Amino acid sequence: MKLKNMRLALASVLAGLLVAAVPGAAMAKDKGSLAGNEGKKRYPLQFQQTEGSCQGGYKKYVAAAGHSAYAQTHLGAVEAFYCGASLNAPSQAAAEKQALERCNSVGKKYKMKTTGNCAIYASK
Repeated sequence: MKLKNMRLALASVLAGLLVAAVPGAAMAKDKGSLAGNEGKKRYPLQFQQTEGSCQGGYKKYVAAAGHSAYAQTHLGAVEAFYCGASLNAPSQAAAEKQALERCNSVGKKYKMKTTGNCAIYASK
């Protein structure tokens, strides 16, 4: 009889510890989040006069919680303005590579000639 009571008491103590530990684990995960962080900026950001998809893409980049990168062409470097972003990649290097590929592929998608002058503007 005593052994059964001991098991119940031990089970309730362990359950209480588990409940107490879960919020701490969730908070520790949030500390590693990159959401809201602009990361390392390599060039000053440039956007066209009107708010477009590139400005929206940059806002999504800043809001992303994982490794991300934002690439774009320099204003004035080409006739058209291209950009690309990679969000929540496994690593910063993978995010940068994918953002450059997306930025450089925009001209192909719309059948426009490009020089492939995209550069990483920010990454985290």
